[in-house]
Amino acid sequence: QVQLVESGGGLVQAGGSLRLSCAASGSIFSINDMGWYRQAPGKQRELVAIITSGGGTIYAGAMKGRFTISRDNAKNTVYLQMNSLKPEDTAVYRCTAHAREVDYWGQGTQVTVSS
Repeated sequence: QVQLVESGGGLVQAGGSLRLSCAASGSIFSINDMGWYRQAPGKQRELVAIITSGGGTIYAGAMKGRFTISRDNAKNTVYLQMNSLKPEDTAVYRCTAHAREVDYWGQGTQVTVSS
């Protein structure tokens, strides 16, 4: 079992920045990929970014150049640095970890970007 706890969400003005954190606990040795997804009201969940155990990254097109995913394996934590935020980035952001063919999810953290 893997437990994920996100933090760092909040309210920010358009053009601002936020950094989300996701701390993993439990069977952390089994974690491969980690990442972030988001879901806005009335919309489907969408990929934000993924980082592999080796540090490779994948970003959704709308986030490239504005968001940066990183990982500190010593702290079992994945981060999402979000810059140049837009009102359309408003959503619940959820952390995910893939371990032994199972996807684990955090509870989510709200990010609200005001115009």
